[in-house]
Amino acid sequence: MSTTHAPRKREEAGSTTDPLRLNDVDHVRFHVGNAKQAAYFYAHCFGFQIEQVADLTTGSRDEAAYLLTQGNIRMLLTTGLGESHPAQQEVMRYGDGVKDIAFNVADAVAAWEKAVANGAEPAYEPIERTDAKGTVVTAGIKTFGRVVHSFVSRTGGYDMETVKNGGVFMPSFERIEALPLNDYNREHPCGLYYVDHCVGNVELGKMNHWVSWYENVLQFKLFKHFDDKDISTEYSALMSKVMDSGRELIKIPINEPAEGKRKSQIEEYLEWHRGTPGIQHLAFLTDDAVDSVGELHRRGVDFLTIPDAYYDLVWDRVGEIREDREKVKDLQLLVDRDEDGYLLQIFTRPLQDRPTLFFEIICRRGSRSFGKGNFKALFESLEIEQERRGNL
Repeated sequence: MSTTHAPRKREEAGSTTDPLRLNDVDHVRFHVGNAKQAAYFYAHCFGFQIEQVADLTTGSRDEAAYLLTQGNIRMLLTTGLGESHPAQQEVMRYGDGVKDIAFNVADAVAAWEKAVANGAEPAYEPIERTDAKGTVVTAGIKTFGRVVHSFVSRTGGYDMETVKNGGVFMPSFERIEALPLNDYNREHPCGLYYVDHCVGNVELGKMNHWVSWYENVLQFKLFKHFDDKDISTEYSALMSKVMDSGRELIKIPINEPAEGKRKSQIEEYLEWHRGTPGIQHLAFLTDDAVDSVGELHRRGVDFLTIPDAYYDLVWDRVGEIREDREKVKDLQLLVDRDEDGYLLQIFTRPLQDRPTLFFEIICRRGSRSFGKGNFKALFESLEIEQERRGNL
């Protein structure tokens, strides 16, 4: 396997192909303190397959990386093997968390060059990894805080369709065979299959800056806007704008705190993230919230608690749904309806000891929104947790 800085390619004159057309979320990279242990946590609790590994045994000398998959979700857990590795530096400062939301594109070099020309700050220059199977090219730009967006293009045996069908992720990775936990997860699926959206928390006054950045650099469009009248309780508030890559393929809500009597969840996140913006949560899509969340409960996933009083009112607002109402209440799923349909959603408690990253499980029955009618109940539940942690 060879790794080189990829030659910079220019679009041919008259080309009608937009290099910033994003095909998919190639993967989400986490920086973690111990990738092997984190892989088992996400596999056991959330049903991911521990599919591939790159470590000392496969020739990776400076880091270990585990590829976890479920449906069209690809999570890459990376640990540095020495204290000078960037992943270890970041884990020491921020704890485990999301480092990179990577986009699959036709030409990573062309996408990177156009983004930089549009005003992006490079995170790293194009790198080409090639072996007998094929080639993977990656190139990265910086976005809010510690987060990076990588552009990834794949050819030969590393093309995206092959990877989706179980092919090797990139050079230096090898498949993991005969793992009992993988067998168990195949027999007891959690039903998560897509990254619905990823939410970023930024400082007060910076939301519109990053909205403009996504519009100008990556050509995203504003999809939804929620202000402090939409997202507030007696004690705290925030504002959010949802950016969309087009075709509603990749959605990134950007949150900032708003003035309130006490500390909002965004302020708590920033306080425990050394004042640095970052990814607050990932939302995973399921086709059956009752089955998926029921299985996650059986695996011990720790979800926010919703008061029973919520269900005394919600059905008048939402109307008929195909799911059994008693099961929805027992699982403490939130329900909301908009002009296109309804959705069900639920949120985990923080996934690490620092109150930063968490997951959302979401099921869309036509709804294209984010549960606006649930904001008050959700934020009151979050405030209860903040108070338990002494952070409200």
